[in-house]
Amino acid sequence: MLLVYPPIAKPCEPPAGIALLAGALRYCGVTCALLDASLEGFFFLLGMTAKADDTWSKRCYRHINSNLTELRTTQLYKNRDRYQRAVADINHLVELAGGRDLLLSLANYQDRSLSALRSEDLLRAAERFEENIFFPYFSLRLPQLVEEKVPVAVGFSLNYLSQAPSTFAMIGFLKKRYPQIPVILGGGLVTSWMRNPGWQNPFVGLVDQMIAGPGEKPLGNFLGVEWQDHHFAPDYSGLPVGDYLSPGFVLPYAASSGCYWNKCSFCPEKAEENPYHPLEPSHVLADLARLTKQYNPSMLHFLDNAISPALLRSLVENPPHVSWYGFARISPLLADHDFCRNLRDSGCVMLKLGLESGDQNVLDSMDKGIDLEMASKVMIALQSAGIATYVYLLFGTPSESLPEARRTLDFVVRHHAAITFLNLAVFNMPVCGPDAAALATSDFYEGDLSLYTDFQHPKGWGRKEVRRFLDREFKRHPAVAEILRRDPPHFTSNHAPFFVDR
Repeated sequence: MLLVYPPIAKPCEPPAGIALLAGALRYCGVTCALLDASLEGFFFLLGMTAKADDTWSKRCYRHINSNLTELRTTQLYKNRDRYQRAVADINHLVELAGGRDLLLSLANYQDRSLSALRSEDLLRAAERFEENIFFPYFSLRLPQLVEEKVPVAVGFSLNYLSQAPSTFAMIGFLKKRYPQIPVILGGGLVTSWMRNPGWQNPFVGLVDQMIAGPGEKPLGNFLGVEWQDHHFAPDYSGLPVGDYLSPGFVLPYAASSGCYWNKCSFCPEKAEENPYHPLEPSHVLADLARLTKQYNPSMLHFLDNAISPALLRSLVENPPHVSWYGFARISPLLADHDFCRNLRDSGCVMLKLGLESGDQNVLDSMDKGIDLEMASKVMIALQSAGIATYVYLLFGTPSESLPEARRTLDFVVRHHAAITFLNLAVFNMPVCGPDAAALATSDFYEGDLSLYTDFQHPKGWGRKEVRRFLDREFKRHPAVAEILRRDPPHFTSNHAPFFVDR
């Protein structure tokens, strides 16, 4: 089985999805080859002929190797200005490779001539695969692997819109070159498509099977494997673990799928009815002990929507002996100063917190289960323990207007010393969410694959007004501006924990 992670996604850690599939299939006796075509495609872009001869571009090409090397060392992250310059130089080369037709960056791929939200455009990308910028790369790499490994099927893990055009170009190429090899498509974006109640598969005849949600069992069934429910650990063997752009190997690990809270209004997890499946903490600890011994990571990245309280306690009792970070819910457990200090001693350097709003009525209307007084205590406890915070805020929800947004600003200003990083987002209404039925909606993005719908805000607090507030008021507050300047460009939360004193 050949498992492919397509271009383009942040090249800072290996893809956990295909590693988990590999772990399950290899346990069942199926040989797997893993291809991180996103990482290899990134290096392919950097090797393209220069398209500009200005001073900046010349400097970028001259220092490309040293910049890549430095991004893999801890020393660079001690000098924020030097780090930002290195990232900007590398990203500039990626942008140059895209030319006028593509909007390319370290974290994005957008084709001006087609939309990843329209199935007809993705089918066109498959039909005209030779027009894809990565064609010179994958037209050589895929045949090399097919002829060397002789796979019985090829699976693609499609998680982001930035991967969609190249995914379908690669599928189109494979179907033309090797029509006898089945192609299987899964991943986070595919799951969102298929969980839409109005889903009708437009890719029949091109993709042999599409999988929503965890793919281990469906993939095993497709391959004719006698399947038994079992705990499978991810297997990163075969991936170039030393080539990613982080200071040391970052080990991504998911201790659960879905969300244990699963009540927040307008959340895609709830809208898509994704069930919550946690691993036993004992299994998690055993996996981490084996994986850290095997790979000697510099950082553990928990991929859970929210690390469960049970696992947090287990990590305190049985530290993984390596620094780690991930999402956690604001809860009374994290308001306990002693527990937070123990959490820090376990290796926790940063927690990502989905606060969303600093207005209690907005939080209640979203069923976040967060009390602002408790949130304040959590911020103080984490700061006291030396754990950095990456706080996520969401503006433009149906219950919010300008006064509520200003209360969020007030909350951030009052707690600015305890907020290390900020992520600001404008609300998107999930197209299949039950709450959308109560509002006047309209097409947000044109295309049958759009995951979101526009809506008439009941308080007149539309996207235009939200963006005006963020740009002219929120981001300009000195306390907020100071926090925003810390955010690592392009790599954002993936590199943020490396700027924390460990």
